[in-house]
Amino acid sequence: MDFNVKRLAADAGTFLSRAVQFTEEKLGQAEKTELDAHLENLLVRAETTKQWTERIMKQTEILLQPNPNLRLEEFVYEKLEKKAPPRVNNHELLGQSMIESGNEFGPGTAYGNALTKCGETEKQLGGAERELIHSAAINFLTPFRNFLEGDFKTILKERKLLQVKRLDLDAAKTRLKKARMADARAVAEQELRMTQSEFDRQAEITRLLLEGVSSTHAHQLRCLNDFVEAQTTYYAQCYQYMVDLQRQLGSFPSSFSNNNQSSVSGGASISVPTIPVSSASLPSVSGGHGSSAMSGGFNELRSSNGSRKARVLYDYDAASSSELSLLADEVITVSSVPGMDSDWLMGERGSQKGKVPITYLELLN
Repeated sequence: MDFNVKRLAADAGTFLSRAVQFTEEKLGQAEKTELDAHLENLLVRAETTKQWTERIMKQTEILLQPNPNLRLEEFVYEKLEKKAPPRVNNHELLGQSMIESGNEFGPGTAYGNALTKCGETEKQLGGAERELIHSAAINFLTPFRNFLEGDFKTILKERKLLQVKRLDLDAAKTRLKKARMADARAVAEQELRMTQSEFDRQAEITRLLLEGVSSTHAHQLRCLNDFVEAQTTYYAQCYQYMVDLQRQLGSFPSSFSNNNQSSVSGGASISVPTIPVSSASLPSVSGGHGSSAMSGGFNELRSSNGSRKARVLYDYDAASSSELSLLADEVITVSSVPGMDSDWLMGERGSQKGKVPITYLELLN
């Protein structure tokens, strides 16, 4: 019990000594040991890194999830260490509405078929967005958060301890100045040597941790590269999806075009820029009768140089003598001709022969 009382008294005395030293420094009545310039620069750099890491994280989260209520909900789930329930994004909701309306109008009609194709593409965009958010969370936001909640908290703890050691050192210096008797001076000098040693040791520990911020910058640079790569893949996917959709819609009859815009004749090409996008980087769409599955059948037909039976989805009026007019629900023979545009095939009906748009066809087994 006596030992505990003495220890509490000693701790109280140390705390009081630090408080007096700190107050006198603020009032300009006591000298303050300054940190060396290198250590001060490291402290400033670490604080700057922390502030900008927080700001970049916040803006990235806003970019990936603009809805503040949903961001708050995800934050709560994260703090509770629970997985947030799956949520359909806006692209997927729009896609589902388009597909349902297309089914309502009838997939055999031009408008219904177009709505279905647009809906499938919107769902593909939603899937690509989901992949971007997932990749950014793992490869970009998580490492940044780990720095703030791990390395920087350690730096902050050691920095506060360095401040304590610095106050102890300056308090010892003050006591040595005030000592008059030889015995008191001897005790004060011994205390000063001890506090100086503890301060130097803590300064070295803090310096080593602060110099580690350079490694943090190198790691965050790699994370930044990963984030840019994820965005590049995302925008390339979205671009490719929309180009494919635009080409398919470009084969629809001109009567389907908006009356307020210049009509696009059947089979007329749409000028779109091209970018080098590797097909390997684009995600596959499984299941259903979507555009990817449809394209796969036509690609097999082109590579085999053979012929297949195909059902006509809806009427098509030939725009030139090189094309073949079509009637909904009839069955024709189609084949691939070298050099022909990928959106067209050669169609045959008895003795009649001509180009037909693939968006009007459904391959039969």
